[in-house]
Amino acid sequence: MLIDWFTVGAQALNFLVLVWLMKRFLYKPVLDAIDAREKRIALALADAALKQAAAQKERDEFQKKNDDIDRQRDQWLAQAKDEARAERQRLIDEARTVAETLRAKKLDALTAELQTLHQDIARRSREEVFAVARKVLADLAGMTLEARMSEVFARRLRALDDAAKAGLAQALKTASGPVNVRSTFELTAEQRAAVKRALDETFSDDIRIQFDTTPDLVGGIELTANGWQLAWNIADYLASLEQSVDDLVREQSERQVQTAAPETAR
Repeated sequence: MLIDWFTVGAQALNFLVLVWLMKRFLYKPVLDAIDAREKRIALALADAALKQAAAQKERDEFQKKNDDIDRQRDQWLAQAKDEARAERQRLIDEARTVAETLRAKKLDALTAELQTLHQDIARRSREEVFAVARKVLADLAGMTLEARMSEVFARRLRALDDAAKAGLAQALKTASGPVNVRSTFELTAEQRAAVKRALDETFSDDIRIQFDTTPDLVGGIELTANGWQLAWNIADYLASLEQSVDDLVREQSERQVQTAAPETAR
């Protein structure tokens, strides 16, 4: 078989030209397109990565803000609870103080009322006792209560024991003025003479006496000399009566206080 070298050369030349043309006009644009696409993809991936990082950063910041808000909310709630608890305690204390003040005022009012009642009862009791004593003595002994009082006081002067006599004698000796004899009523001349005679006989001396009237003695006679005192008073005999009155008033006061306490607490 004969080889046509001209044909072979022409075909080889055609092939080379075809390769060059393909490389020039086909392969290179394809490669450039592939490179451009790869670059666009790389840029897109880089941009996506940046956006993802930014989104992650924003998410972290948002989560941090949420956590801060939650913590602040918890702090506000705790503070609000503490303030509410403190305000509640303040209101309770204020209400308790007001209640105690009202209770104290009510107790003061009750005490003043009971004191007035006690004084009134005691005064009326003394008046009744004095009236009864005067009437009984006048009916039975034919003498007034005042006369009996002066007689009893004179007898007590004469009946002083040694210690009392020594004390009164010392007081009389050191006294710069007269002996003071005070009585609820005004003594008659006879009654004054009886008291002075009992004093002179007891101490064997002429003793100067100044007589005064003092209603506060509540039916009695009192002798004072330089701090020394000898007294006879109906109030001594009224002690048991006044004690009974005190017990009665105290029981009434306790009942009223017990009744008032629940009302005040409400």
